Amino acid sequence: MADSLVGRVVGVGVEEEGVAVPSIADIGLRVKTPAMLLIVGTFRLPPGNVAAARPIMARMIEASRAEEGCLDYTYAEDALEPGLFRVIELWTDQTALDRHFATQHMKDWRGTWPELGITERDLQAFDVGEPRAI
Repeated sequence: MADSLVGRVVGVGVEEEGVAVPSIADIGLRVKTPAMLLIVGTFRLPPGNVAAARPIMARMIEASRAEEGCLDYTYAEDALEPGLFRVIELWTDQTALDRHFATQHMKDWRGTWPELGITERDLQAFDVGEPRAI
């Protein structure tokens, strides 16, 4: 048994003397792809400050989306709770996220938090694989 398995793995995806050898999919092996990082969370700001915050948030979103390794970057205000913003970010890897944290636009954004009254920032990072439709 062990010899036949080794022979199958060695010959994966090639033809040997005109005989098709099983592919990786045929024998059930999966190639692991590097995980992406999904950032999900919330922050709050006083509802009276939302109008002033919108152009600042737009600059942050546009600059972040332009970064290498950023696949998505979104802030969305909750429909039922004024001033509660939902955050969704998707990064190719931890290196891209680390570069993001060191950018000038991130420093500028964080510098506006006291003036805008941003509080209750709660973000979590998740390692995720390839997306699939549901």
